[in-house]
Amino acid sequence: MDINLTLIGQSIAMLVFVWFCMKFIWPPLVAAIEERREKIADGLAAGERAEQDLIKAKEEAAGIIGEARSNALEIVAQANQRSNEMVDEARGKASSEAERIKAQAHAEIAQEIEQARSALRREVAAIAVGGAKQLLGREINEAANADLLEKLANEL
Repeated sequence: MDINLTLIGQSIAMLVFVWFCMKFIWPPLVAAIEERREKIADGLAAGERAEQDLIKAKEEAAGIIGEARSNALEIVAQANQRSNEMVDEARGKASSEAERIKAQAHAEIAQEIEQARSALRREVAAIAVGGAKQLLGREINEAANADLLEKLANEL
């Protein structure tokens, strides 16, 4: 193998080509590869963060749902308690109203009994006066004997 000028020229051309590639082509390629690697790493990290955020969001959603359920149960319990209170209050009002109506009815009955007694007394007094008139055979002045008639009516 002889070293000749062609081999030296090819070696120099190869060295110039390698130097040119190392100086102008290789750095942009390495930068593009590094940029791509960073984008992939960022994408993977973002995916992991998104997965963790999804897990946190699911936990928060479960907590909010649990809290909403407990609030709903509490509201339902309060509504039941209030309805029971309202029923008890209505029963109390109805009972007091029934007692009031009953007392009013008793008072009306007592008043009607008293009116009936008074009317009966007047009728008996009128009958007594009529009977006394017939017995005595003369007119009795009711105005003059009003005290006597009133006393007689009260005794009856």
